[in-house]
Amino acid sequence: MPTICSRPRNVSAHWLSSVLQHAGFDAEVESFRQTNVGTGQVGQNVRFNLSYGRGQGPQSIVGKFVSDDPASRQAGIDNNTYIKEVRFYQLLKPTVDIRTPLVYFTDIEPSSHDFCLIMEDLYPAQQGDQIEGCDVSTASLALKQLARLHGPRWADESLLQIDWLLPSSPDPLAAAKAVWNACWPGFINRYAKNLSSTQINMASRYGEHLLNLEQLIPGALTITHGDYRLDNMLFNGVAPLTVVDWQTPSLGPGAADVAYFMGTSLPSSLRSGYENKLVEDYYAALCDYKIQNYSFDRCWEDYRRFSFNGLHMAVIASMIVGRTSRGDEMFLAMARRSTQMALELDAGEFLC
Repeated sequence: MPTICSRPRNVSAHWLSSVLQHAGFDAEVESFRQTNVGTGQVGQNVRFNLSYGRGQGPQSIVGKFVSDDPASRQAGIDNNTYIKEVRFYQLLKPTVDIRTPLVYFTDIEPSSHDFCLIMEDLYPAQQGDQIEGCDVSTASLALKQLARLHGPRWADESLLQIDWLLPSSPDPLAAAKAVWNACWPGFINRYAKNLSSTQINMASRYGEHLLNLEQLIPGALTITHGDYRLDNMLFNGVAPLTVVDWQTPSLGPGAADVAYFMGTSLPSSLRSGYENKLVEDYYAALCDYKIQNYSFDRCWEDYRRFSFNGLHMAVIASMIVGRTSRGDEMFLAMARRSTQMALELDAGEFLC
């Protein structure tokens, strides 16, 4: 078993050889070249181009490591995101059908949260662009793939025994509201000039009445991604779509992922014109898994109810990770689109 190497600067040819040999390659890495890839906030991704002294293996691999930014690293520790990603690949990925990268090695030291995740290089796949958004056909592809995560473990009561999937607080909504209250002043101070008064009022109302959502949380639970958006998707590589960044899986309603994706990844004009058909695409793919006691009407209601999810993530994440210019653009796009979605779907009724 390879040791955990949690920072790219400590990677050596000998360590890369041990990783590949662990994965079944009879090869020794002689030298390598590394370059940063992706736009991760909480972790850092590095591509390693490999040269071999003996045997054969992949020409390149990608590693994910702890963030070098102290604020982002602490956010990863506080929210157990590093632990969740490693445990997802180790324990849950074999039980679902969604396309993710092939992992050669991953492990974590729970006390320090030092970890590494070494996986296949999906080049020439292209990362989705959260700021630009996507078209309708891409959205349909993403939602059908999402059903391949939710369907296999739908209403699986054994998931209740996986502690790291469950909320860390005995009252998760109260905890969420406390975090919101801590982050909202900073968010509005930073971004208010870029939001309309209607958007600000809706976001304020959501924060004030967040606790009212408690009695409306549906019972049909499954494994959720938690951050299902374009920046976490790679297109047209070894597969049409591969989903990455499994730092936020949890036990929750599948429609929460659907609403989060729709409210953050599509320009509002496209989303409003096609969302009924797109949610139908998701529901049809979900029904391939023979789920029971979950109608499309229920799915649509849940979709409306969770239309605030993208807004919630934008407010919280923007305040707990290191600030970047691209991050500002991304969080604003998420907040604007999600708030507009909640307004158009009259989701405010769930806050009463």
